[in-house]
Amino acid sequence: MTDLRGSDGGTVADRGWDAATVDLLRRMHRAQPDDLVPETNAALARLGLRIVLYLIDHEQERLWALPDAGKDTSPPVLVDGTVAGRAFTAVRTQAGSREGERPYRLWVPMVDGSERLGVVEVVTDRPPADPAAFRLHCETLVGLLGHLVTVKMPYGDGLRIARRTRPMSPAGELILEMLPPLTYSCHRMAISAVLEPCYDVGGDAYDYAVDGPMARLSVLDAMGRGLAAGLTSAASLAAIRAARRDHQGLYAMARAADAALIEQFPDLRFVTAVLAELDMDTGLLRYVNAGHPAPMLIRNGRVVKTLDGGRRMPLGLDDSAIEVGQEVIEPGDRLLIHTDGVTEAHNPDGERFGVQRLADLTERCMADRLPAPETLRRLAHTVLAHQGGRPSDDATLLLFEWSPEAAERTRP
Repeated sequence: MTDLRGSDGGTVADRGWDAATVDLLRRMHRAQPDDLVPETNAALARLGLRIVLYLIDHEQERLWALPDAGKDTSPPVLVDGTVAGRAFTAVRTQAGSREGERPYRLWVPMVDGSERLGVVEVVTDRPPADPAAFRLHCETLVGLLGHLVTVKMPYGDGLRIARRTRPMSPAGELILEMLPPLTYSCHRMAISAVLEPCYDVGGDAYDYAVDGPMARLSVLDAMGRGLAAGLTSAASLAAIRAARRDHQGLYAMARAADAALIEQFPDLRFVTAVLAELDMDTGLLRYVNAGHPAPMLIRNGRVVKTLDGGRRMPLGLDDSAIEVGQEVIEPGDRLLIHTDGVTEAHNPDGERFGVQRLADLTERCMADRLPAPETLRRLAHTVLAHQGGRPSDDATLLLFEWSPEAAERTRP
């Protein structure tokens, strides 16, 4: 593209990108979810560009292309061992062509905020005169597409179906619809979570809320499996949220879950859980552990201790004698909360994955300075590989990183 300065100091290329963006937003007002790719390509045609938009599947193993009207759909791309996969895992744009090569392509990570959604392949038959400026424009465009995918997702099933490689269980549908995004970051911290098996989540769930200096975290594991466990977990999560949003503390949140489970289920239902809150102005971490595995505190890349306080009976057992644990942590510290489906996972020979193996693997991922969601993706896949087959229990991990650098690593 010719780089000619206009009277306003912009370039012809810049104004072309601006016009394409305005056109795309206009087209999106009444677009169906499955119109996203064809309408984007129609808006980009004036720039001589086309895109292929890939969404990550729930297993986080393959990237699946969304269909474009009248065109053959591109085949799925593996995350591990591909250029597209590198863009996804590192959250960094990757060149798919040498400078000046035709066609010229970039693989750009697509996020909504800091939630990794997939990647976008941007292709042009005319190599850009200024590759750095072209890359910046592409990253801005794909940032917008990440928001548009999230906005359009509730209005049809196509975008959800594109991420599935097999049917979702009713319990999985229930829980996944209740959960916040897998990853969130702001200036001071990053939070990421992962659940397995992703198509048949039973009793596991997680939640978080960040308001002002307070970061609040929850990880739950309901007894049993299937829809009954999902309903138990959903009731607990709803009760905890209602109490939290009514400005109640950890003790009241736990008691609200007790009351909801006792009232709604005449048979005995219980949920193990960790409820925690960190004041990022003071470093004071307060937590309640309702019969759950102890969270791990990670400092300078090493697991330095488990948080063994704040003990009470599982939620739903009407335990009023709640102890609230406290720990003063430091900027740069990380907190890893997991369900017993991680450490109790066993291989065909009966060997448990274990706490020590989880700690060792976490430390190796920390040494590689991976983004939080990539750390958890690798941890979860290692647990699944250890089992060598279908998990016998849900396995959930939540990683909280109190660090501006950690937050930066989640941003494209």
